[in-house]
Amino acid sequence: MSSMKKLKKTCYEANMEIPARNLAIYTFGNVSVYDRDEKIFAIKPSGVDYSELKAEDIVLVDLEGNVIEGSMRPSSDTMTHVVLYKAFPQLGGIVHTHSTYAVAWAQAKRAVPLYGTTHADHLAGDIPVTKVMSDDMIKGNYEEQTGYQILEALKEQNLSVDEVQMILVASHGPFTWGTNAEKAVYNAAVLEELCRMALFTEQVNPEGGRMKQALIDKHYQRKHGKDAYYGQS
Repeated sequence: MSSMKKLKKTCYEANMEIPARNLAIYTFGNVSVYDRDEKIFAIKPSGVDYSELKAEDIVLVDLEGNVIEGSMRPSSDTMTHVVLYKAFPQLGGIVHTHSTYAVAWAQAKRAVPLYGTTHADHLAGDIPVTKVMSDDMIKGNYEEQTGYQILEALKEQNLSVDEVQMILVASHGPFTWGTNAEKAVYNAAVLEELCRMALFTEQVNPEGGRMKQALIDKHYQRKHGKDAYYGQS
């Protein structure tokens, strides 16, 4: 199998995980997979229902947004992926969905507070949210500006994409990433579950407050610290 065909197959399989994990219906999402050596990425074609998607439909795009291979138009979010891959070449996969609970928090324009150990197992702070996009940005290349909107939020909040692999775009929805497509999809599923748990937490006890810092440190460090012991070596 050629490297390009393998890249498209990997991207197709990652995209099919989105409906399989109830993260999107119909056409509500996309996954891209980056080839660092070739500096191109594979991405879902625009507006194609997951039930109809085939591996050969996947589109290959360069870091200027030009189609390298494929008969269909790439995802309308392609330029957002371009901006992120250019800024963070260590990324191997990016996911965007309109999953219900993550979108609810994005539409509320709220970061997701760190309420419990499940959240702390994955990141040591709140799930960040961007500012609302300005009128000037909306009038520009909207999808490209969405990428810059994410970059601005990460910079202003002093967040590392290696440690914080998920974000909510205000009024829009979630983006996640990882060193490969599998990790990016995993993060999308985790993000949705954390948003769901946080919503229920606030309904059960609106005055419960954030989890204590000692527990946050313990749970994050046992999975991500230099002396991490969670899982198998």
